[in-house]
Amino acid sequence: MKDRSRPSPGERVREPITPEERAVVARQLGRPPRAVRAVAHRCPCGQPDVVQTSPRLEDGTPFPTLYYLTCPRASAAASRLESAGRMREWQADLGTDAGLATAYRAAHEAYLAERDALGELPTRATAGGMPDRVKCLHALAGHALAAGPGVNPVGDRAVAEMGEWWAQGPCAPPEGEPT
Repeated sequence: MKDRSRPSPGERVREPITPEERAVVARQLGRPPRAVRAVAHRCPCGQPDVVQTSPRLEDGTPFPTLYYLTCPRASAAASRLESAGRMREWQADLGTDAGLATAYRAAHEAYLAERDALGELPTRATAGGMPDRVKCLHALAGHALAAGPGVNPVGDRAVAEMGEWWAQGPCAPPEGEPT
């Protein structure tokens, strides 16, 4: 059986979401997921932790977030980094590290290309502040997990510092089982 926990560098995980996985994501989010196309990354526990969404919601509203971090533990870890001021620090790094800024802009362009392949939006906005701001570590971590290491340098930093959010087991056990 293939290890589906984290893609190898460059490997893209795009598995159509099953009804069971959609139910897991709904329990993770505390609401029905919207515009979900596929599972984009799996937590080491085996459950989805990032989903790929359509560029538009079911009602046609633009939705520029292509990769959505669904695991509440991963989301809490990203929130802790934001509260600790990592966004400000990494924003400052973009201003002083030309290589980081270039790689971050390339991540933005890759994100746009993937999203535009699914349907164009009337905006060049992506997620997380790309290409020149660090605005949402949840979005950047989701992109880094979905795209694999080396694509989004700020997202990779966030994932590296989020710790092992999965260590306590599945965040959304099957219905009827205690959390």
